[in-house]
Amino acid sequence: ALFSNHKGVPWLATTHAVTVLPSATALASLRAVPTSKKKRRAFAGFGDPYFSAQQAASAATPKPVQVASLRGTFNARSRPVRLRSAPKTRAINSADLGVLPRLPDTADEVTSIAKALKADFKRDVYLGTRATEDKVKAADLSRYKVLAFATHGLVPGDLDGLDQPALALSSPQLGGTTGDGLLTMGEILGLRLDADWVVLSACNTAAAEGEGAEAFSGLGRAFFYAGTRAMLLSNWPVETTSARLLTTDLFRRQAADPSLSRTQALQQSMQTLMTGPGYIDPKSNKVVFSYAHPIFWAPFSLVGDGGGGKPGA
Repeated sequence: ALFSNHKGVPWLATTHAVTVLPSATALASLRAVPTSKKKRRAFAGFGDPYFSAQQAASAATPKPVQVASLRGTFNARSRPVRLRSAPKTRAINSADLGVLPRLPDTADEVTSIAKALKADFKRDVYLGTRATEDKVKAADLSRYKVLAFATHGLVPGDLDGLDQPALALSSPQLGGTTGDGLLTMGEILGLRLDADWVVLSACNTAAAEGEGAEAFSGLGRAFFYAGTRAMLLSNWPVETTSARLLTTDLFRRQAADPSLSRTQALQQSMQTLMTGPGYIDPKSNKVVFSYAHPIFWAPFSLVGDGGGGKPGA
C-alpha cells in the first residue's frame, strides 16, 4: 500500500517516548503539582461546533457530510489524503466566526474517546450547538481527568479583532447564548482545572502566540496555568481517521493499564498506527494507504509532564 515503505524507517518514536517542555523549570513545577485526591469524572469533550446557521441546517439534513480538504489535498500517486479543514482567512479582507469551515469528523473523535473512557454522553459530551463558550465556562471542569477540545485553534489575525490565541466554538446566535463564540487565551486562564490531560485536536493548536514567539505558548501556556498537567497538541492539520484511532487508542491504553505513563501511552499508540494496516476503503474493503508516514502519527506532541501512572512510571 502507499506509504508502506515507511514502516522500516528508524523513526525516533520507535525507540523513545518523547515529551516536550517549554523549559527545564517547567518540569519541576509540573511535577510539584500534587496528585488529585478528589474523585474526578473520566472525560468531558467539546467538538464539531457550528459556526453558522447554514452549517447547523446542513447538519440536520440526513446525508453524509464531506470533509473539506486543507489547502488542497495531500496528493500522492493521484490518491488524495484528505486533511481536516483549516481557516483560510488571511487572504480575505474581513473574517468573522461564520467563515470557519465545520469539522464534522471531530464529533466521531470526541465520542470515540468518550466510549474508551466510559464517559456519560448526555452529561459530558458537547457537540454541535452544545459546544459553546457558555457551556465551557459554566461547567465545573475541575471535576474531570481528561478534557478534549476538537475544533479550530486560532491565532491573532485569523478573525477580525482577534488579538490573542483562541479556540472556536459554536456561534452564540444559534442557541441564544452570550459571548462571541471564541474561548480566548485570557478566558482559558480564568478556568479552574485539575486535569491529567487536555487534548487540543485541531489545526495548529500548538501554534505560537504570534510571529517569532516560542512554540507551545498561547493556548498551551494558558491551559497549564489553568491547572492541567499535560497536553496533547497538534502541530499541523491531521488526517481525521488516523487522528481518531491514535487518540482513542491512547486513552484506552491508559484506562486498561494505570501504571502506563502518558508518554509511554502516546508512544505505543503511535507505534500501533505505524505498523497497523492503514486506511481501508469502506467501499472496496482494500487498504488504500499505510499510516506509517509521519504525516499521520507525528502531528501530536505531548507537552508537559509525561509521567503519570503509578510512581516511577
